[in-house]
Amino acid sequence: MPIVTLPPNYKPSEKEEYMNDMQLEYFKQKLINWRTELTKESEMTLQDLRENNLREADENDRASNETDQSLELRTRDRMRKLIKKINQALDRIEDGTYGYCEETGEPIGLGRLEARPVATLSIEAQERHERKEKVTAE
Repeated sequence: MPIVTLPPNYKPSEKEEYMNDMQLEYFKQKLINWRTELTKESEMTLQDLRENNLREADENDRASNETDQSLELRTRDRMRKLIKKINQALDRIEDGTYGYCEETGEPIGLGRLEARPVATLSIEAQERHERKEKVTAE
């Protein structure tokens, strides 16, 4: 991918060629910034867990702290999984498959990628997937 400098306030447009160098750079920067933000939050969570690991004498306080820590750990695990998805999306940018449905090969669409930059399926493919999961879960 060539080095691209985005103009200030650039937003991908339907009028441009889909997944051109500017759009790819835009989503790359968006994903990197998101990953940086999540990494910082994760580090803060870890620091909080270390600092708040003091044993409470009161049973209610101890139970409350354990519940809080459990929630923090679940949040951290979700962040870890999201960072993995962000890294996979960045890999797709590099290999030229970003922005295209992994099931159909059709464009995912700028609106969907703007809302969920780690999306790998078009809305239609995602809906089929969810219907299939719902049927097998019943």
